[in-house]
Amino acid sequence: MEINVFFAHPYSSWERGTNENTNGLIRQYIPKKTNLLEVTPHYLKSVVHRINNRPRKTLSYRTPHEVFNEARVALQR
Repeated sequence: MEINVFFAHPYSSWERGTNENTNGLIRQYIPKKTNLLEVTPHYLKSVVHRINNRPRKTLSYRTPHEVFNEARVALQR
């Protein structure tokens, strides 16, 4: 099996678009300099749920949750 591997250069955020976009989404709920010891597991779980169920343009306006479940079902076949 052949697998393509990509390494982004340090300090080149434009090479990691989806990662940087996701960081921005997380920052809407957990601002920088937030003491992470004060973030409850329940709140964190709700943030993950909101982000994973938010449609993304890069996924043809499907949610990451939908895409993951489609891939999981395809692998089970």
